[in-house]
Amino acid sequence: MKKTIPESAVVAGHSDHTALTAIAKEISKRAGGDDALVTQFSVMLRQCVDDVIMTPKTGRRSYDELEKTEKTYIGTRVEIELRAMLRLPKGKLDTVILGQDVDIKNTMGNNWMIPTEAVDHPCILVAADEERAICYLGLFVARLEYLTHGQNKDAKKSVSAQGFSNILWLLRDHPYPANFWRTMPTDVIERIFSGKSGNQRMANLFREVQRTPITRDVVEAVAQQQDFMRRIRSDNSKGTRDRLARDGILLLSGHYDAPLIAALGLPYCTQSEFVSCTPGSRDEIDLAARAGIQIPDRGSDLFDRR
Repeated sequence: MKKTIPESAVVAGHSDHTALTAIAKEISKRAGGDDALVTQFSVMLRQCVDDVIMTPKTGRRSYDELEKTEKTYIGTRVEIELRAMLRLPKGKLDTVILGQDVDIKNTMGNNWMIPTEAVDHPCILVAADEERAICYLGLFVARLEYLTHGQNKDAKKSVSAQGFSNILWLLRDHPYPANFWRTMPTDVIERIFSGKSGNQRMANLFREVQRTPITRDVVEAVAQQQDFMRRIRSDNSKGTRDRLARDGILLLSGHYDAPLIAALGLPYCTQSEFVSCTPGSRDEIDLAARAGIQIPDRGSDLFDRR
């Protein structure tokens, strides 16, 4: 997305202010409030992109490695997922909000392509900037005076420089989860996926990446198993958590182990995230034991010398 975006001119007195603010309030209400919209939207957008990149299956780590048709499909996926997230019906365009036909446009670049059928209709504008891990959600009435004079072979026009100031932003330059694999060195990824079984790969993941919240989607992708949640918790002492504990590593769930995560000073985890760590003191081992997780104290002598 453009690194310099003008301030929105959609304020009281603007010709589109009343219509767009009404749509914005309806979107927020359907999402469960502004805070819920922020959380749900950014997670949804991250998943739409990652599900097409498919790092564990393809070895690809970025949007730039996708085929042209796959990049196009991300826009379709965002449209479908956004409608589902907000429980919106399909319309003559992509959806209907407050009785108005609304188009949904997504870009991973720096502009949106507006089709002729969307001209003079409200549009939901979605953008993801993979390089900077930020996202955008805006509302815009696709008036011809806000669009470029030029068009592509499908007669689609872009939002003009002036048009950008006529976007009502719900989210602008907002952080969204970075692609997990993009942040990992190649050798770490290779070690994670060197495991032949799901348990081995999950154990490798939490050995290699400690003290960092890891989403359920990443764990599922690494495990490549339908029953990965059972194995991550316990599997007759054969599960990932048990294996790591025998190696002196704690594997904790944001859902079940939130108090212990906080007590150990680890980063906050949502209920669908996991985090691992190797205790650095006898006190931390004791904290885990009081929470019901027994790990061997292989560093007793070292701790005593501290």
